[in-house]
Amino acid sequence: MGKNDFLTPKAISNRIKSKGLQKLRFFCQMCQKQCRDENGFKCHLNSESHKRQMEIFGQNADRVIAGYSEEFEADFMELMRRSHPRARVAAKNVYNEFIADKYHVHMNSTKWYTLTEFVKYLGKTGKCRVDETPKGWFISLIQADPLEEIGKDRKAKRDRAERDEEQRRKADIEAQIERAQKYARVDEGPADMPQGGELQRDEADGQPLKIALTTAAPDRPHGKPPIAPKLSSAFSSDARATLQSQSEPVASRPKSKLEQLMEIDKMNEKHKAIRAAASVPANTGRKDEPWLAEGIIVKVMSKALKESGYYKGKGIVNKLLKRFVAEISMLDGGDVLQVDQAELETVLPQPGGTVCVLQGPYRGCQASMVGIVEEHYKANVRLINCKQAGKVLSTDYEDVCKVASSS
Repeated sequence: MGKNDFLTPKAISNRIKSKGLQKLRFFCQMCQKQCRDENGFKCHLNSESHKRQMEIFGQNADRVIAGYSEEFEADFMELMRRSHPRARVAAKNVYNEFIADKYHVHMNSTKWYTLTEFVKYLGKTGKCRVDETPKGWFISLIQADPLEEIGKDRKAKRDRAERDEEQRRKADIEAQIERAQKYARVDEGPADMPQGGELQRDEADGQPLKIALTTAAPDRPHGKPPIAPKLSSAFSSDARATLQSQSEPVASRPKSKLEQLMEIDKMNEKHKAIRAAASVPANTGRKDEPWLAEGIIVKVMSKALKESGYYKGKGIVNKLLKRFVAEISMLDGGDVLQVDQAELETVLPQPGGTVCVLQGPYRGCQASMVGIVEEHYKANVRLINCKQAGKVLSTDYEDVCKVASSS
């Protein structure tokens, strides 16, 4: 047996000494090494591995300290949410629970020198309520409002949709401009054609520019007055034929490729508008219309309730408190919640189960599940308790929901 084996007395003694929490001033955060005494810590500072870590630290010291500070704050807040979600506790008690972990991030490696500075930072950033008493600093966690979180999520989704729409519109406009420039280059004549330019006059010519509009008078015998034409001749059939022949080339002039492209784009936009108007269902604003009904089974999709264990859990709608808010009894545990319909999702039963129609002209009717069409996200149901009993409907997944009494 070697002198450094696992079961030697020295190895056992070292493990006994390293148990529990050691002195924090003999801990090296960069190397994640805990020394037992000052001599061991001094030897570690002179080691090659520590010097290599300090070279890395010296390259970007501020970023390393900021990283340890973020990790310390995240672990501390996680402990507060897990151990003291609604209690007002002393900050030193929470810190003692935090440092009980042997491998925690030490405060001497963060940007806060004392626990008081860290507590004040939590109060300034609005993450905790802090107050100073004769017994020390006390903190309590600020709980986020679920409705406020839902509103922030909706606002963020709406902003993203608006940005995406604006980007698509800009891309379409740029594509149209590029196509127009391409066809405009094709329509241009050969390079040796004379191009239009500005009118230039000789500076030496100081005479003003005169423009005279005159018509040549026909020759007539000397001494005879001119004969005025008849007024009816101006509107004769020959004159009309002449005007028509002069206007024909203008009307029959072929359109350039640029004009044809612009006309095609206008027609495409008109067809898109017609198709969009035809595809919009009569029941617009689905998400703004109430679809909850008593006795149906729904799934909770609120991420704010994830820590409580209700996320993706199923419950029965007991009653409707408002148009969009329902009281739900969870199937696992029987807990009663008040949840908005925006955080709920419909549940589909197996074929043969009973569902309730939530949208459309058959709203409130019960039906039997026939099957689903996964490619089109449709559910086929057969009405069973209305005037149209026996009729098979093809509806969206969110238009029907499982009834609590069905299997």
